[in-house]
Order: sequence, then structure tokens, then C-alpha cells
Amino acid sequence: MSASVAGRSPAMFRFTSDSYAPRERLAAWREIFGRTVVDIDITPSGDAPFRSDATVCQLPGLGLLFVSTVAMHMEHPRALVRDDDLSFVAAPTARWIAAQRGRRHVLGRGAGVLLSNGEPGAVTLCDAASFVSFRVPRAAIAPLVRDLDEAICRPVAAHNRALRLLVGYLGCARATEAFVSPALQRLATTHVYDLIAIAFGATRDGAEAARTRGLPAARLNAAKAYVVDHLERGNLSAAMVGSELGVTERYIQMLFAREGLSFSEFVLSQRLARAHAMLRDPRHAESTIGSIALAVGFNDLSHFNRSFRRRYGCRPSDTRGQPRRVSDER
Repeated sequence: MSASVAGRSPAMFRFTSDSYAPRERLAAWREIFGRTVVDIDITPSGDAPFRSDATVCQLPGLGLLFVSTVAMHMEHPRALVRDDDLSFVAAPTARWIAAQRGRRHVLGRGAGVLLSNGEPGAVTLCDAASFVSFRVPRAAIAPLVRDLDEAICRPVAAHNRALRLLVGYLGCARATEAFVSPALQRLATTHVYDLIAIAFGATRDGAEAARTRGLPAARLNAAKAYVVDHLERGNLSAAMVGSELGVTERYIQMLFAREGLSFSEFVLSQRLARAHAMLRDPRHAESTIGSIALAVGFNDLSHFNRSFRRRYGCRPSDTRGQPRRVSDER
């Protein structure tokens, strides 16, 4: 278990069953993580050896939980009810079941559901899976959603755009410096509230707030992630990204302009950064400079050489074999 630096980053802890001897793992996980940290009783399913890993991140007004685990049943019994917060379980990578208030839903991969921590409920993972869950104050969400009680234990389909943006936003934020300062933590919390409201049916005020806050932030993160995942496409364009996200090319360009750069500038910077990393990576020592340029989306080797020299002050060939610093991995 490890914690982040106090006063700068949010409270962050990692729990792993590997910290315990095999015979002790299940009992320790049930008591320390299950009943103490997340208020659930845990019962593994199947015969696979018990293994589970979780990262808990606590922001003001938002608790995040990233989990990878074997198949299991997670029960929130009345004895462990401590508050009336809401928990949203999102995008498990396996078939799963959610139950509360007499409602029981068998859900597919990538779906989400909102549960009340103020009453008993349960989630069952039918197979080993990874998922994200987050905890928010009921009082913060109630004014943003038209009928919050009706939203409890009502599934959100995997193809729901707000859900996809929400899960993508949290993944990008976790992987970057998005939570590094109190101001950014508060901003991230607000964006999550906005996206929850959109996913479950926002009030008029909630929809207007989300339109100017949470949606643009999540769409920008999604656009950046799409670019990074498709750098090898030489024809990568704002129109292509907009089509993927269901918005216009102009809207994508506007999102990047808000950050003080153009879409093409971002794509170029990401291509150069990846090429730079590949040139310094021993695993690509046998690759030609031309093949590396092509792999990151450059169709013109002369353009690649000029752009690389402008960015790094040296030729691509001068970069080969240079040691990688820790900062290069961040």
C-alpha cells in the first residue's frame, strides 16, 4: 500500500492482495479493503486463486476506485451502510450483475450503473475483470439530475456517449497530472458531476452547465486519446476525430484552440514525441529512421527531419542510443 505526497496530490492509496501470503490474501482483502475502505463484503466466485488490485484516489467531493480482480460477489449489507452517497460502477471488462431496490440487471461489458450507498445493494462480476467506480455526495448530484431516485440501479448502456466520455475522462486524468493541484482536483470533480448528469438525464440548469464545463473537457481528453491511439494514420484529421466523437470538425478545432494550440500542432507534437522515444529505445535499434517516421504517421521523410530538428535541435540520427531519463517516461 502506498500513498501520494500530502499537500500536493490527492490522497491516493494502492491495495494489492500480493502484499499478503497466499493463505492470508482473501481474509486480509475482505477485512482491510472490503469492510474498512469500501464498505462491502467480498465473496470470490470460482476456483481461481484469489488476486485483486485496487487504487483509491480521494478528491474533494469525489472518491475514485480503479480495480482489477478475479470474479467475485460484492455485497453492501445494511450493517455497512454509513452514508447516503452515490456510487457509480462503470465499464467492467466482463459480464456483471447489479442489484438494488428489488431491481436486478445482467449487464454486458462497458455498461454502468448508479447505486445508493444509503441502502443495501450488490454487484457480481461473473469473470475476472477491471472496472472503475466512483463515489459522489448525493446532495451534489441531486440538483443536476431530473429524477435521481429513478436513476438508481438503472443501467447505462456501454454505447452511451456520456458514459464513454466519463470513463475516458477519468482514465486520462489518472494517467496525467490532472489531479496534481487542489484547483485541478475541484475542476475534475465538477466535470465528473456534469457527465453523470448528462448520462442520467440532466435538469435544464445541469445540462447548460455541462455544455460549458464537463462536456468540452471530456471531449478534449477523448480527442487527444484518439490522436495518440491513431498516430500511424498519415491522414489523421480533425474531421476524423469529430466523426468518432459525434461532433463537427470545427468543434474539435475549437477545443484545441481553447488550449492555445491547433489540432495539427498537437498531432505533430505527439508524432515527434513518439518518434523521439522510439529512436532512443533499444527495441527499435534495427528500425530505419524512415520506418520509424512512417510508423508515427509521417508520409514525407524530409518533413519529418525538418520538424524533428526544429523540435529537438538535432537530427534524428543524432538521437539514437541516447539514454532515456525518468522524466521521459512521464
